[in-house]
Amino acid sequence: MKPWFRFLLLSAALLLGNGSHAVSGFDSGAIRVDQLPPEGREVLQQIKQGGPFAYPNKDGSIFNNFEKHLPQQARGYYLEYTVPTPGARNRGARRIITGGKPPVEFYYTDDHYRSFRPIKE
Repeated sequence: MKPWFRFLLLSAALLLGNGSHAVSGFDSGAIRVDQLPPEGREVLQQIKQGGPFAYPNKDGSIFNNFEKHLPQQARGYYLEYTVPTPGARNRGARRIITGGKPPVEFYYTDDHYRSFRPIKE
């Protein structure tokens, strides 16, 4: 999603009175590694090994956390990785977001950044 479009969506949510938007996308209910889809477990392993990744031009890029669904950190702290969706014609909606270098936090989203669950090792 383009940054300007994310800004537009956030602005619209705020104008419509959705003041809880900034925290509503974080689901504190952790997901265990064995609960991830098989593709998610594979991507998590690839992250820990440093690749290779299915989308080398996108995977490992900075996730800006524009919606502030994750805890605030300096730009560049969060990176995103595609979790392939079988049958999808594009990258799909599933991602793993890492925090820190080396990563010390891992989050999973299956709805294209609308909600996140911490991954519990």
